Amino acid sequence: MKKFIFVMNIIEVMERLLKGLSVEGALRIDPETHMLTFKAYNRLPRSRYKEKLVEKTPWGWMKQSLTKTKRYSGMPNDLTLEEKLAILDKENELNKNTLIEQELNNIEFC
Repeated sequence: MKKFIFVMNIIEVMERLLKGLSVEGALRIDPETHMLTFKAYNRLPRSRYKEKLVEKTPWGWMKQSLTKTKRYSGMPNDLTLEEKLAILDKENELNKNTLIEQELNNIEFC
């Protein structure tokens, strides 16, 4: 049994199909014309805000996104507890000093 499908935006759909890409959309029966109709979704590529690297520390980094300031510290498991605690304290001081410097740079002097 043959069925005829009415394709909306046929030029865009065919361009995409000729490139070897798939086309997502909705297949339905149009209530007015009672024809099988395919409407392709207009998918836009996702664009994310790239986080800005504020400072790279010896054991990690500190980044800034639109809403948050993030920090990461990673260290090997073979270190002793005292060494790990010392590294965490040093990383914390470095990150705090970076935040202070950043805030001082944002202040405008009269």
